[in-house]
Amino acid sequence: MAEGTNTSSLSALDEKDCWALLASQQVGRLVVIDGTRPDIFPVNYLVDDGEIVVRTTEGTKLAAAIMIGEVAFEIDEINADTQTGWSVVVHGTARESHTLADAMHDDEIDPEPWASGEKARTIHIAPTDISGRTLQPDHQQPDDSEDLT
Repeated sequence: MAEGTNTSSLSALDEKDCWALLASQQVGRLVVIDGTRPDIFPVNYLVDDGEIVVRTTEGTKLAAAIMIGEVAFEIDEINADTQTGWSVVVHGTARESHTLADAMHDDEIDPEPWASGEKARTIHIAPTDISGRTLQPDHQQPDDSEDLT
Protein backbone atom coordinates (compact mmCIF):
# COMPACT_ATOMS: atom_id res chain seq x y z
CA MET A 1 0.00 0.00 0.00
CA ALA A 2 1.38 3.43 -0.94
CA GLU A 3 1.94 6.13 1.62
CA GLY A 4 -0.58 8.99 1.68
CA THR A 5 0.16 12.61 0.91
CA ASN A 6 -0.16 15.04 3.78
CA THR A 7 -1.70 18.43 3.05
CA SER A 8 -2.15 21.48 5.22
CA SER A 9 -4.54 24.42 5.28
CA LEU A 10 -3.88 28.11 5.90
CA SER A 11 -6.03 29.92 8.45
CA ALA A 12 -5.98 33.57 9.45
CA LEU A 13 -5.04 34.52 13.00
CA ASP A 14 -6.97 37.25 14.78
CA GLU A 15 -5.12 40.30 16.11
CA LYS A 16 -5.19 39.03 19.72
CA ASP A 17 -3.47 35.78 18.68
CA CYS A 18 -0.92 37.74 16.62
CA TRP A 19 -0.02 39.86 19.67
CA ALA A 20 0.25 36.74 21.84
CA LEU A 21 2.68 35.19 19.37
CA LEU A 22 4.65 38.44 19.10
CA ALA A 23 4.96 38.55 22.90
CA SER A 24 6.07 34.91 23.05
CA GLN A 25 9.15 35.28 20.85
CA GLN A 26 12.52 37.07 21.11
CA VAL A 27 13.82 37.09 17.53
CA GLY A 28 12.16 38.55 14.46
CA ARG A 29 13.04 40.11 11.14
CA LEU A 30 12.98 43.85 10.54
CA VAL A 31 12.43 44.87 6.93
CA VAL A 32 13.50 48.35 5.81
CA ILE A 33 13.92 50.12 2.48
CA ASP A 34 17.60 50.92 1.91
CA GLY A 35 17.70 53.31 -1.02
CA THR A 36 15.63 51.55 -3.65
CA ARG A 37 15.71 48.00 -2.35
CA PRO A 38 14.31 46.17 0.65
CA ASP A 39 16.72 44.82 3.22
CA ILE A 40 16.02 42.44 6.09
CA PHE A 41 17.73 42.12 9.47
CA PRO A 42 17.27 39.48 12.16
CA VAL A 43 16.80 41.31 15.47
CA ASN A 44 16.04 40.68 19.10
CA TYR A 45 12.93 42.49 20.21
CA LEU A 46 10.24 42.76 22.81
CA VAL A 47 6.65 43.93 22.88
CA ASP A 48 5.95 46.97 25.06
CA ASP A 49 2.69 48.88 25.33
CA GLY A 50 1.46 47.99 21.84
CA GLU A 51 4.81 48.55 20.13
CA ILE A 52 7.70 46.39 19.00
CA VAL A 53 10.98 47.57 20.50
CA VAL A 54 14.42 46.80 19.05
CA ARG A 55 17.78 47.79 20.55
CA THR A 56 20.40 48.51 17.87
CA THR A 57 23.37 50.65 16.94
CA GLU A 58 24.07 53.19 14.20
CA GLY A 59 24.03 51.75 10.71
CA THR A 60 21.81 50.82 7.78
CA LYS A 61 19.06 49.24 9.87
CA LEU A 62 18.59 52.29 12.09
CA ALA A 63 19.06 54.89 9.36
CA ALA A 64 16.67 53.24 6.90
CA ALA A 65 14.02 52.57 9.54
CA ILE A 66 14.02 56.13 10.85
CA MET A 67 14.53 57.99 7.55
CA ILE A 68 11.80 56.17 5.64
CA GLY A 69 9.69 55.53 8.72
CA GLU A 70 7.67 52.69 7.22
CA VAL A 71 8.89 49.20 8.09
CA ALA A 72 7.73 45.61 8.18
CA PHE A 73 8.43 43.11 10.92
CA GLU A 74 7.96 39.34 10.78
CA ILE A 75 8.16 36.34 13.09
CA ASP A 76 7.40 32.73 12.37
CA GLU A 77 7.77 29.17 13.46
CA ILE A 78 7.92 26.40 10.86
CA ASN A 79 8.10 22.62 11.29
CA ALA A 80 9.24 21.10 8.00
CA ASP A 81 8.62 17.54 9.22
CA THR A 82 4.93 18.14 9.91
CA GLN A 83 4.51 20.89 7.31
CA THR A 84 2.92 23.12 9.94
CA GLY A 85 3.66 26.50 11.40
CA TRP A 86 2.58 30.09 11.74
CA SER A 87 3.66 33.56 10.70
CA VAL A 88 2.89 37.07 11.92
CA VAL A 89 3.61 40.19 9.84
CA VAL A 90 3.47 43.72 11.19
CA HIS A 91 3.54 46.85 9.04
CA GLY A 92 4.22 50.00 10.99
CA THR A 93 5.92 53.29 11.58
CA ALA A 94 9.39 53.34 13.10
CA ARG A 95 10.66 56.02 15.43
CA GLU A 96 13.70 56.42 17.62
CA SER A 97 13.55 57.39 21.28
CA HIS A 98 14.60 61.02 21.72
CA THR A 99 13.24 62.25 25.03
CA LEU A 100 14.80 61.58 28.42
CA ALA A 101 11.58 59.88 29.53
CA ASP A 102 11.73 57.56 26.49
CA ALA A 103 15.39 56.75 27.14
CA MET A 104 14.70 55.98 30.79
CA HIS A 105 11.79 53.73 29.82
CA ASP A 106 13.94 51.95 27.21
CA ASP A 107 16.57 51.26 29.89
CA GLU A 108 13.86 49.80 32.16
CA ILE A 109 12.46 47.40 29.57
CA ASP A 110 15.90 46.80 27.97
CA PRO A 111 15.28 44.67 24.88
CA GLU A 112 18.57 42.82 25.20
CA PRO A 113 20.26 41.89 21.89
CA TRP A 114 22.09 38.58 21.58
CA ALA A 115 24.87 40.05 19.40
CA SER A 116 27.77 41.60 21.28
CA GLY A 117 28.64 45.26 21.13
CA GLU A 118 27.02 48.40 22.39
CA LYS A 119 23.44 48.86 21.23
CA ALA A 120 22.62 52.32 22.54
CA ARG A 121 19.85 53.18 20.06
CA THR A 122 16.25 52.00 20.25
CA ILE A 123 13.70 51.63 17.46
CA HIS A 124 10.01 51.61 18.36
CA ILE A 125 7.60 50.22 15.77
CA ALA A 126 4.01 51.42 16.10
CA PRO A 127 1.89 48.93 14.12
CA THR A 128 -0.49 50.17 11.45
CA ASP A 129 -1.44 46.64 10.36
CA ILE A 130 -0.99 43.18 11.92
CA SER A 131 -1.82 39.91 10.22
CA GLY A 132 -1.00 36.29 10.83
CA ARG A 133 -1.64 32.84 9.48
CA THR A 134 -1.31 29.28 10.65
CA LEU A 135 -0.61 26.23 8.55
CA GLN A 136 -2.26 23.15 10.08
CA PRO A 137 -2.53 19.59 8.75
CA ASP A 138 -5.61 18.43 6.88
CA HIS A 139 -6.70 14.83 6.70
CA GLN A 140 -4.45 12.42 4.84
CA GLN A 141 -5.09 12.22 1.09
CA PRO A 142 -4.45 8.92 -0.74
CA ASP A 143 -1.86 8.89 -3.53
CA ASP A 144 -3.16 8.32 -7.05
CA SER A 145 -1.01 5.21 -7.19
CA GLU A 146 -2.56 3.61 -4.11
CA ASP A 147 -4.22 0.24 -4.77
CA LEU A 148 -7.78 0.52 -3.52
CA THR A 149 -8.74 -3.13 -4.25
